[in-house]
Amino acid sequence: MLVDSHCHLDLLVNKTNDSLSDIITRANKNGVNYMQTICTKLDDFPNILKIAEEFEAVYASVGVHPTDAIDTLSYLDLIKLSEHVKVIGLGETGLDYYHDSTRKKQQKHSFLQHIIASQSNALPVIVHTREAEEDTIDIITTEMRNSPFPGLIHCFTASKHLAQKMLDLGMYISISGIITFKNADHLREIVKFLPLDRLLIETDSPYLAPVPMRSSVNEPSFVEFVATAIADLKNISKMELAQQTTDNFFKLFNKAQEARKFKSSPVLSDVLNNMISKDF
Repeated sequence: MLVDSHCHLDLLVNKTNDSLSDIITRANKNGVNYMQTICTKLDDFPNILKIAEEFEAVYASVGVHPTDAIDTLSYLDLIKLSEHVKVIGLGETGLDYYHDSTRKKQQKHSFLQHIIASQSNALPVIVHTREAEEDTIDIITTEMRNSPFPGLIHCFTASKHLAQKMLDLGMYISISGIITFKNADHLREIVKFLPLDRLLIETDSPYLAPVPMRSSVNEPSFVEFVATAIADLKNISKMELAQQTTDNFFKLFNKAQEARKFKSSPVLSDVLNNMISKDF
């Protein structure tokens, strides 16, 4: 069994002629039993939540991507929106100075609100960091001292220094299809060093399709190529890698155990939809 810990199903369906049902069926046939569809804008959250409600294999997160950070975001908003049983994570959030270096203050504020929400409700923070290593380390280290919280660095492409700092703080690290890219030797060396019990795998679909699917729109079924690449680097079987990363996912995103029992509740979706329409 495989888990795609980070995908964007709402964006993926707009890039293909296939239905979500087709996409998820293909994932299941390729051994991908569960996936988490990630929120990057609160305006998109109602649609993301509906996808998670419709498909038993899909969980959701709620959060604001750093390049969409807003001054008015409050941790209280995130706590309210994450009460739904199928919302198991906060983010993606973090810092991205590669795409937007002019709004660092807003990004830091938004990142901190996600962390405070996690410190309150114990949902993992899903961290995006790009060209912002030291600020990422400083914020996470400071807040861990204030009150520990669970989390992971998603789509890891940073330095071994950042990896070690995050591991020391109890964070997990998620690897995407970039691990299969020709120019990713540095990342492959870091993955060899990462402990198996802190690893997750993801597609970040519809982006970053792995080799040998580079010409295709990425989708959750392709996470098997990520698993194969890491298993080869670790010199273990793909089955062992799949089992360990699945166990890691459910250990980190432990609310997913409760969500397995979920039965669709349109009333909850309507309430959250109205909340977002009114407040944001």
